Amino acid sequence: MALTHLIAGNWKMNGVGASLDEARAIAEGAAALTRIDMLICPPATLIARMAALCAGTRLAIGGQDCHAAQSGAFTGDISAAMLVDAGASHVIVGHSERRTLHAETSAQVRAKAEAALGQGLVAIICIGETLAEREAGETLAVVTGQLRASLPAGAGGSTVVIAYEPVWAIGTGKTPTSADVAEVHAALRAELVSLLGAGNAGLIRLLYGGSVKPSNAAEMMALPNVNGALVGGASLKAADFLAIAAAV
Repeated sequence: MALTHLIAGNWKMNGVGASLDEARAIAEGAAALTRIDMLICPPATLIARMAALCAGTRLAIGGQDCHAAQSGAFTGDISAAMLVDAGASHVIVGHSERRTLHAETSAQVRAKAEAALGQGLVAIICIGETLAEREAGETLAVVTGQLRASLPAGAGGSTVVIAYEPVWAIGTGKTPTSADVAEVHAALRAELVSLLGAGNAGLIRLLYGGSVKPSNAAEMMALPNVNGALVGGASLKAADFLAIAAAV
């Protein structure tokens, strides 16, 4: 079956109150894009305000990370329950910047995903290889290994989204070829089938992330097993983000 594309924006550590104008413009533009789903993951300081602003629109709001525990002495962290309380419906876990800069393991990513599912959030699980791993011919082994180790119990089309983001392409302006992306996404789909069975695996959306912009969105979104995009910098401006969404 054909899956509805999801165009998700990760604002990372960008955005203050004035940025809500961009979110409002995205929500207004999303009203006409009924063939796809749209999501923005702003910094935690904006989640509640953005969720309130976008209530009743077609733009969903998510968090960028969550702790595996639901509460406790974890200064600076945010739990899945807190995200739900703020109005989030999704959460990104295992982004390459978390895996690299915070040394998160796939086991930790899985624990976070399970915490998210426990609170009714959709977990967007990120996986991807470094440039050294790609040049060593290890891409498929790396991404399928991360998928196996990060996938939570209860994974299915309504609970989990997988985002492939080649680490070397994020924010660099570099992108893998269409053939490279198609090869990785086919391997990820096959791995999901082996783990979950064809029926369940076929319902999980696979997003591509890594310097997605209006100029390459149509090509990437047309590839087999690519069911949307995880967009970084281009999601900060409504015009760019909506242009990517319109390319689906």
